[in-house]
Amino acid sequence: MTTEFIVFSVIALLITGFSVLAVTTRKIIHSAVFLLFVLLGTAGLYLLLEYHFLAAVQIAVYAGGVMVLFIFSIFLTHDPGKELKFEKPKRMVFAGLISFAGLAICGHVIYRNVNKFYYYVSHKELDMQYIGKTLMGTDKYQFMLPFEAVSLLLLACIIGAIMIARKK
Repeated sequence: MTTEFIVFSVIALLITGFSVLAVTTRKIIHSAVFLLFVLLGTAGLYLLLEYHFLAAVQIAVYAGGVMVLFIFSIFLTHDPGKELKFEKPKRMVFAGLISFAGLAICGHVIYRNVNKFYYYVSHKELDMQYIGKTLMGTDKYQFMLPFEAVSLLLLACIIGAIMIARKK
């Protein structure tokens, strides 16, 4: 076992643990703090991969900006120390099944593509210019569409924050 593998394993376990705590805790402010730890752990994975720019963006944009907006919306709409209602068991089972399906899809995609990634990384060094062209390109194996999908996700988060912040 290498030190890199041990550090990766620790960060992955922390991210997994804080993710579970973020969705299972009954206090909304604790959930926001656990989500912050998940985002910081993701930045730690970027640092482990030596993508310092992506780690800085992860901390500045997600851990900084999005979490500040999320916590402000919590303070404006709810009593932060108040416990949330317990969900119905049917909803919890349905959410668990949907989560498992998403996990299975992600696992399948990773399993099918991990060898391609290792082959590419071992034969060519990734530089920031190449990453930028790949993220903003529209050719095959480029990521303009997923990039736009993430922007729609952020728009949905903003709309959700507005809906939460409105008075009943």
